[in-house]
Amino acid sequence: MLQVAPSAYRRHAARQRNPELRSARAKRDELLMPDIERVWHANTQVYGADKVWRQMNREDIAVARCTVERLMGRLGLHGVRRGRSVRTTTPDTSAPCPLDRVNRQFQADRPNQLWVSDFTYVSTWQGWLYVAFVVDVFARGIVGWRVSTTMTTDFVLDALEQALYDRQPNPEDALIHQQRQGLAICLHPLQRAAC
Repeated sequence: MLQVAPSAYRRHAARQRNPELRSARAKRDELLMPDIERVWHANTQVYGADKVWRQMNREDIAVARCTVERLMGRLGLHGVRRGRSVRTTTPDTSAPCPLDRVNRQFQADRPNQLWVSDFTYVSTWQGWLYVAFVVDVFARGIVGWRVSTTMTTDFVLDALEQALYDRQPNPEDALIHQQRQGLAICLHPLQRAAC
C-alpha cells in the first residue's frame, strides 16, 4: 500500500521506538539544531548560514557549513535578504487567457518559423534595467533586443521591430511570435487568416 519495502518500514518503526538506533548523523543533527536556532535568534534572526556557521565555530562548536545550511533549511530559518524584489508581471485575472498556438512545443524546422520573447530585469549600480529579447527557436539565437530603464510595452515592441527589420522574414512563410505568457500571434497581415 505504501510502496515501501517492509524491511525499511520495520527499521523506521524500530528507530521511532528506540532513538538510540538512529544513525550518527541523525543524532548529531538533533544536538546541533538547538544551537543553530539559538545563534540565529541571538542575532535578531538576520544571520544566514555563513554567519551562523562562523559564530558556531567561534563558540568551538565544530560543524560543517553545509550542515548548518541543511539544518537551517529543515528548521525553516534563513538570513535577511537585501534589496527589493521586482515584479515584472501583474496578471489580469479577468482577461481571457490567450491561445497557445505552439502547444508548449518550442521546436522549429526552419529559421523564422517560431520566435519567442521575454523580458527580465538586471540590478546595476544605477538601479534596475529591463531587458527585452526575441529568440529564433530554430537558431536558438537572439534576433532582437532592447534595454530600458522603465518597464513599458514600447521597449518590448522595439525588440520585436528590431528582429523584424534585421531578419526580414518572407511574408509567404508562416511566422509565429510566442510571448512569455503564452500569447501567440502571426506577424504578417497575409498570414493572420491562416493562423
